[in-house]
Amino acid sequence: MAEDDAMPTLPKKCGPYISSVTSRGMNLVIRGIVLFFIGVFLALVLNLLQIQRNVTLFPPDVITSIFSSAWWVPPCCGTASAVIGLLYPCMDRHLGEPHKFKREWSSVMRCVAVFVGINHASAKVDFANNIQLSLTLAALSIGLWWTFDRSRSGFGLGIGIAFLATLVSQLLVYNGVYQYTSPDFLYVRSWLPCIFFAGGITMGNIGRQLAMYECKVTAEKSHED
Repeated sequence: MAEDDAMPTLPKKCGPYISSVTSRGMNLVIRGIVLFFIGVFLALVLNLLQIQRNVTLFPPDVITSIFSSAWWVPPCCGTASAVIGLLYPCMDRHLGEPHKFKREWSSVMRCVAVFVGINHASAKVDFANNIQLSLTLAALSIGLWWTFDRSRSGFGLGIGIAFLATLVSQLLVYNGVYQYTSPDFLYVRSWLPCIFFAGGITMGNIGRQLAMYECKVTAEKSHED
């Protein structure tokens, strides 16, 4: 019994892809790379849904990938995903409000599934008009935030991401890079900000979960020292 009391309590081991790295800068790079490839994968899958439904149309000369997506879409989405995924935990630390709501991978995977479902609904479900579709997706997106986030920083960043991403989309469509069928919000569809908001919340949750490994590595190193 005395021997058990004398044994130090060690923190849980981190994931194999990051446990051997103790530099905070390297951890940041690794998380950014992981987030980038997650963003690329989601972009390919979700953009395929949109193109199959003829929601987005790309000029024939820029369709180069096997998923019928313009070559620049996956890298841009991957970069945005990395920035968002790193920004969320950084903002949590800056505000002094660590996010503790549903911090496990099963919850993150459910969040990703709901996000894919919201995007799928925007492409597959037929509504009487775009207003009904936009209101429905807005409710689903806010429901996603309430179910998997519930933080003020998460909601604020989600709104900011939706605004900036929609503005960039407007500029791209205006310059003829691609186009939307039946645009009803200047050059894009009115439900697009809802998709960007839900995507920001989803990548933020993934980034927060990955950031937990950095904390564990730091605690493990401090214990060894």
